[in-house]
Amino acid sequence: MSDPLLLSFNFGSSTVKTGLFAVKGGEPRGLADGAIDFRQSPFRFRMSDGPARFDEPLAAKSADDLPAIVRQAFELLEKHFDLGALRAAGHRVVHGGDTFKGPVRIDDATLDEIEGLAVLAPMHQSQALRLIRAIRKIRPQLAQTASFDTTFHCRQADIVRRFALPREMFDRGIKRYGFHGLSYQYIAGALARRAPDIAKKKVVVAHLGSGASLCGMENGISRDTSMGFSALDGVPMATRCGALDAGVPLHMIGTEGLGAKAIEDILYHRSGLLGISGISADTRDLLKSAAPEAKEAIGIFTLRIAGEVARIAATLRGLDALVFTAGIGEHQPEIRAGICERLRWLGVALDAKKNEANAETIDGAESRVRIFVIPTDEQQVIAEETLAVLGREEGAIQAAL
Repeated sequence: MSDPLLLSFNFGSSTVKTGLFAVKGGEPRGLADGAIDFRQSPFRFRMSDGPARFDEPLAAKSADDLPAIVRQAFELLEKHFDLGALRAAGHRVVHGGDTFKGPVRIDDATLDEIEGLAVLAPMHQSQALRLIRAIRKIRPQLAQTASFDTTFHCRQADIVRRFALPREMFDRGIKRYGFHGLSYQYIAGALARRAPDIAKKKVVVAHLGSGASLCGMENGISRDTSMGFSALDGVPMATRCGALDAGVPLHMIGTEGLGAKAIEDILYHRSGLLGISGISADTRDLLKSAAPEAKEAIGIFTLRIAGEVARIAATLRGLDALVFTAGIGEHQPEIRAGICERLRWLGVALDAKKNEANAETIDGAESRVRIFVIPTDEQQVIAEETLAVLGREEGAIQAAL
């Protein structure tokens, strides 16, 4: 008899990351991971299972035809795995607002509530909703769950979450929510396994990828984070602006006559590293370039990140460890070095050789702050939360019998 299987989905800007898990001993164990890639024509579905892998074109011509894409993806999976054992599909959903404090089973009511929060994250939320509905259409009997990026931060104090705006606006939901919560949740657990004494202390985690944010934790609990009401806030990102004087969009509206859609396009798609450099949104390209604009973009990126580390350390009232994760954080020693150099006054000192080797611990002997490089795994968190929802429902059924 096959082990029960779970699928995880993480809809990004140009790919849908997927994971397949087998439930063994009451825990999800990764079988394969991959992605549906919209960056190529034709679209492709890639999946790797250890050394075995497949890379297949998809017939759909438009990313808008998500049901056709999902149907073919399931057909390809069935060639390699026993999907008769598939129990559920779990999704990363960016915004849970104040409504969702943990993972949930997706039914008509929760789907409506998730859609109601789309106004707070229109770009990200709509993608997850489209995928959920496409799977419902293809496999209506398959259980689906939602895991929320905002949940990890929902225990932060109001003094951290509140903007300096009229109090009633906070009550209407205009507050700091924070994102990348699934990544931070994974790192909190991974650090507790690797260095339990450090995990209980004051830790800042830098999730640095095309989207980037930082989170201050104490005993594995989020106390502050760089992103706020939207995924635009905090440090500059690949194409997103990061923290911005509110007077800038007001100037764009009043003086330059730009509308909301035009401003949204600038702030989400034409700013950040791409906007500063005029060359690329990818730090790898910028690090290779001799252009002064590229060097300036990297300088601004590392400066703002170091500044956020210091700001969050003020919330924590100290700093015992710094953790780098996600694509840039895990693989680009030049970026880590640039950030840490600006934090030497705070007791942060790298071991250059360990940093170049992307070692798990990269702090130097004289460092007063421990420095880690820990790969994140949002898919694992989604699978664990999916299994928790299923177990919770089965427990309720057994209790009612």
